[in-house]
Amino acid sequence: MRKKQLEQAQTLLRKHLPETEALKLIPEAMARKYAAIPVAIEGNVLTVAMVNPSDIFALEALASQTQMRIEPEAASAEEVHEAIDFNYKAYDEIEKQISNITLPGEKSTQQIKLDTSTEAPVAQALTLIVDEAVKARASDVHLQTEEDRLRVRYRVDGTLLDMFSLPLETATPLISRIKILASMNIADHHRPQDGQFSVKTKGRLIDVRVGTIATVYGEMAALRLLDKSRAMINLPELGFLPDSLEKFEKMLKVPYGMILASGPTGAGKTTTLYASINRLDKIGRNIITIEDPVEYRFKNINQIQVNPRAGITFASGLRSILRLDPDVILVGEIRDAETANIAIQSALTGHLVLSSIHANDAIGVVMRLIDLGVEPFLVSSALIGVVAQRMVRTICPNCGQMKKVPIIEQLTYSKEVGEERDEFLYGSGCKACANSGYKGRTGIFEILQATDELRTLLLNEASSSQLREQAIKDGLVTLLKDGMYKVKEEITTPSEVLRNAYTVE
Repeated sequence: MRKKQLEQAQTLLRKHLPETEALKLIPEAMARKYAAIPVAIEGNVLTVAMVNPSDIFALEALASQTQMRIEPEAASAEEVHEAIDFNYKAYDEIEKQISNITLPGEKSTQQIKLDTSTEAPVAQALTLIVDEAVKARASDVHLQTEEDRLRVRYRVDGTLLDMFSLPLETATPLISRIKILASMNIADHHRPQDGQFSVKTKGRLIDVRVGTIATVYGEMAALRLLDKSRAMINLPELGFLPDSLEKFEKMLKVPYGMILASGPTGAGKTTTLYASINRLDKIGRNIITIEDPVEYRFKNINQIQVNPRAGITFASGLRSILRLDPDVILVGEIRDAETANIAIQSALTGHLVLSSIHANDAIGVVMRLIDLGVEPFLVSSALIGVVAQRMVRTICPNCGQMKKVPIIEQLTYSKEVGEERDEFLYGSGCKACANSGYKGRTGIFEILQATDELRTLLLNEASSSQLREQAIKDGLVTLLKDGMYKVKEEITTPSEVLRNAYTVE
């Protein structure tokens, strides 16, 4: 019975999004307190989706607040909290706080510090901007000065969205507030700066990495939001297909050697590496990482941050780690020949080394190591395997419908999956997905295992096309094929896979 009620309420929240008039009756603080969101008004009856529809005290409080009869509907906690995050927007409150900011001509540093105290309007406005970004599941906030406005953009599911604009005069106090929080020099408006700070929002601790730079219209700032509550992600949650997950977990069981993750910036390499070391035995093994920067902190793992001023680079840090009796070493990124060679030597001398490297695909990683001056016989001996990856947006569960697609999408799907189709599931766009048709992201993966045949080709200095041909014979599932299997499972769309994984061969 409870399951049936839950399904009805979830349909209610997904198909019949809360009415604006209903939302006005219950403030956000009360909605969060009682885990309830108003959905619709009919006469003197207010329908409310609730996690606990039998909570008498909550029902009385909601009836008292609204002066209406409450019709409760059961819903899951995830559905209710997601609906609250999405529907209660604070843009009006941001504009109200912005309008209260005093905008004189020139100010001293001390005056700016006083104006940007916690209770000041500019501080309140910045807090609301970050809160809204977290509610929108944004990974980044961009504050960009233009000729006549301050443009505020959020990066959601890898795509930048224009959220709202603020008066150009608010740029200086807002960016000054950011600089104070991030321990940056607020008097320097010309040189690029970076820093970081932490904020607590909606009960979650968010680390914020900040970068600022001067543009022709004034300074701009980019804020990277790192949600610590999402740090402990497990390998099965990343989007591996069952066979790929089994293959990758088998690679992690090898006691020593090198495993590399590749892909462009924002492809989820760090997340995959973190999920990998969380899969390992942290009690019986000494795990040490060197990162730039340390994005998330973990128990029972020794994490070192790159600090060029103190002489700690990836290469020098890696040398020092080898004197600390490690079993597993995670190197944030292999960027140069020195780091590549030390990492390879570490893998050959009885350590399990995990790292990321920039390359287009799994075979490209092997060729990149050779380009960095690592001898092919050393790559052959040390390499356990490579995981190349991309992030693709997933279809919005609220507005998915079948539609005919262009011939290029049909042909690519047919080639990779071996079946012909002309219709695929696409999101038509709704309020829940901001009319994008997508909500959330998942990974697509290409996993290369270093087989005996592949090692032999490496020793014979084979070309990348020969290596790729052999890898496919050994069972390599390409990024494109992996993506199209996820299209078949109606997780994502052909155009999204082509946008992220298509390469000219």
